Amino acid sequence: MKKRSKKYTEAVSKVEKGKVYSKEEAVKLVKETSTSSFDGTVEIAMRLNLDTKKADQQLRGAIVLPKGTGKSQRVLVVARGPKAQEARDAGADYVGDADILEKIEKENWFEFDTMIATPDMMPLLGKLGRVLGPKGLMPNPKTGTVTMDIAKAVEEVKAGRVEYRTDTFGNIHGVIGKVSFSAEDLLANLDAFVAQIIRIKPATVKGDYIKNIAISATMGPGIKVENTFDK
Repeated sequence: MKKRSKKYTEAVSKVEKGKVYSKEEAVKLVKETSTSSFDGTVEIAMRLNLDTKKADQQLRGAIVLPKGTGKSQRVLVVARGPKAQEARDAGADYVGDADILEKIEKENWFEFDTMIATPDMMPLLGKLGRVLGPKGLMPNPKTGTVTMDIAKAVEEVKAGRVEYRTDTFGNIHGVIGKVSFSAEDLLANLDAFVAQIIRIKPATVKGDYIKNIAISATMGPGIKVENTFDK
């Protein structure tokens, strides 16, 4: 049995077992129960009433959080010609086409957090799917990372865009900020994230859509949040 640290045990003692907290109480608690020595990430987990065997109930997308993520994102754009220049002008950290894909393949180079590509580059990217896919780096039209509007895509990532997708059990996980954020900023991001998931509710879902919501800080306990968002 894994032994928990004294700090973690103290943090858990602040969370009443089985209690569902208001979002304001939950955000206050998540800041108090962070046990990491660094500025921890605040994450959200939503359990949804979805049948992921049905294609229309496999949710995937992205949202720009109003208060950002607190993390600087290194952006790689795979594009040619004017679109490559558009990427540079928008503030992309790296821009290239076949040359940079070769660097990834031969040198195992992954000094970036997000990859954006124009549609014409996707055939070249196909052979890297086996290495980019498991790392969550493969561009996808559903998340806005395969696009002709390169400037907008780069700007959104830099502004605090987070991706989300359902797992096989219908759960969605996401990031809503850092422990150092003010409670107001965390609440704004929490509201925006949940509102987005509600907005894309599949029409075929019957009964309650959101089963439960929880937030937690890095290495901190989960805190259940009352669902008043879709009432």
